Amino acid sequence: MKRLDSKLATIRTGDYQPGDFIIADAKDADMGGGAPAPGPRTDGKPGFKTRAEYLDAMRRMTASDLVDVMLMSASNAETLVQEGIFDNSAVTPAVRLNDATDIWNMRHGGYTSQPALNFATARLSKVREFADLGLFSVTFTNDNLRDVHNLEAYAAFREAADGVGMRHFLEVFNPNVDIGIADEDIGSYVTDCILKALAGITASDRPLFLKVAYNGPQAMSDLAGYDPTGLIVGVLGGGKGTTRDTFELVDQASRHGARVALFGRKINLAEAPEVLVSLMRRVVEGDISPEEAVRHYHNDLTAAHIEPHRSLEADLEITEPVLKAG
Repeated sequence: MKRLDSKLATIRTGDYQPGDFIIADAKDADMGGGAPAPGPRTDGKPGFKTRAEYLDAMRRMTASDLVDVMLMSASNAETLVQEGIFDNSAVTPAVRLNDATDIWNMRHGGYTSQPALNFATARLSKVREFADLGLFSVTFTNDNLRDVHNLEAYAAFREAADGVGMRHFLEVFNPNVDIGIADEDIGSYVTDCILKALAGITASDRPLFLKVAYNGPQAMSDLAGYDPTGLIVGVLGGGKGTTRDTFELVDQASRHGARVALFGRKINLAEAPEVLVSLMRRVVEGDISPEEAVRHYHNDLTAAHIEPHRSLEADLEITEPVLKAG
């Protein structure tokens, strides 16, 4: 049994302890972003890291044993699974199984400014040859036709996944365009959309857990508290932000009921990703505060002769508005 399955089983029994918190490294950005996906070069030259460097980052994080899930594109997952890096590892490989248009971030494109549409590049039968866990993404837009289309796509996906023995977790983004609902009400709207959508899904079809945006303490508490052992809630990372933002997000989300953190840019663009994740765990477990974690992080960077992206003072700032209210 992989560590993910052991932790999920414990959470479902109601015996959750902070050590059971699940962390996923979301290195699936190439499903939405092309050449910039691996992140900028770190040698001071213009341009972006290569696929080979992106794969190396996945290998290092998996070898560190700090995460429970490594989320990847189908092509990268196939490469790394065939290498055998997960064979004797407690880390579960997972694959993004649809790439809805609200994650299409190609340079000079305008897809993210339009309401989300479902789309899937990956073929389930092919992915199932090397992985049994995948991510499906839905974005609600307060539009009858679009939301019906996206939910029908999710229903078709679940039927196909069942046919090949593929498990999944469900990602629900906040609306990517103005849907006529005030910003302060988006959290409750998304929560209700999720609970309504899952109410008609039987146990064998349900997602293992959710991946949602953090919309503040009340929205997270409402969603996570609705069915704490039956519906496991995870928080997505969003933008890079400061290091304080990273630790604040995992702290606030876990205190208000999240049991999973699935961070992409917050991990991938960090100066020392493995150090960052190790401190995320200490924050969740109550060993140190988010502010103390930032100071530890900068001390570790100094010890490793790594130049920080920001001064300590700047990195201690909370810059994401939703976190300032927490």
